[in-house]
Amino acid sequence: MALQLRPNCEWCDRDLPPDSTIARICSYECTFCAECVDTELRNVCPNCGGGFAPRPIRPKTERRAGVSLGRQPASEKRVHLQYSQVDVRAFSALVRDISPEER
Repeated sequence: MALQLRPNCEWCDRDLPPDSTIARICSYECTFCAECVDTELRNVCPNCGGGFAPRPIRPKTERRAGVSLGRQPASEKRVHLQYSQVDVRAFSALVRDISPEER
C-alpha cells in the first residue's frame, strides 16, 4: 500500500505537492510542513505524539511496471487537525523533551 501523500500541512494548510521537499510525516502519515514541525510542533505529532521524518517523494516516471505517481496518485483530500492550537501546544510541551524513540 502506498503512502497517501496528503496535499497540505495539517497546521497551516500550506500546499505540499507530491514532490515537496519540505513535507514531514509521522508513522501514521500525519502531514505537516517543515516550518510548522520545527517552530510550532517541536517535532511532536499532535495526533499520536511521535516524531517526524521527511516525506518520501514518489517517482513521477514509471521505471518499474505499475509504480509511479501516475499509477498511485497523491491524495487530493485536505486534512486538518481535530485539536485546537492551544491544545496542541500544551500536548507538545508535555512530550517534546522526550526523544521520539522514547515516547
